[in-house]
Amino acid sequence: MKKFLALLLACLMLLSVAACGETAGSESSSISSSEPADATVGTTLYNAFKADSTGTAEEIANRIITNEIIQFMGGAVAIEEGFLSGFGETEIKGFKEGAMFAPMIGTIPFVGYIFKLEDGADVEAFKTTLKDNANLRWNICTAAEEMIVESKDNTVFFLMCPSTFEQETPEDSDVSVE
Repeated sequence: MKKFLALLLACLMLLSVAACGETAGSESSSISSSEPADATVGTTLYNAFKADSTGTAEEIANRIITNEIIQFMGGAVAIEEGFLSGFGETEIKGFKEGAMFAPMIGTIPFVGYIFKLEDGADVEAFKTTLKDNANLRWNICTAAEEMIVESKDNTVFFLMCPSTFEQETPEDSDVSVE
């Protein structure tokens, strides 16, 4: 019985490792044809936000996280003022509605927010607060390569992410494989 359980656990561990290493299918790995070939993840998602920033913060976040450039399973959730992932010990306040979009797996250096501010709010001051308190290394094992903080009217787009989802091949790295 112990051998069977050990074998079962070993098989489950092998399957979980294999599942974590899988990438999305080819239909979700290409950049939108309207984007230049050298567009980064951040600029692609920001352009999607600019093209359609209508609806609630959560609706916008859901559209962004399902963009074809995203190569992981992600989700969006409504948020309230307070301590947010990526901003250390700084409370983010001053928005009437917000949503976070991120991967389901926490080791990917990717986190984004949509903030809807009150009419007449100081959008530039809010963006400065985000920029000044964001930490590209908020994720324990990895760091984001780019940060985008932009707005359209009273809606603020914030994103920290890798510039590409392309994986480095052994010949691209500094480590030799023998």
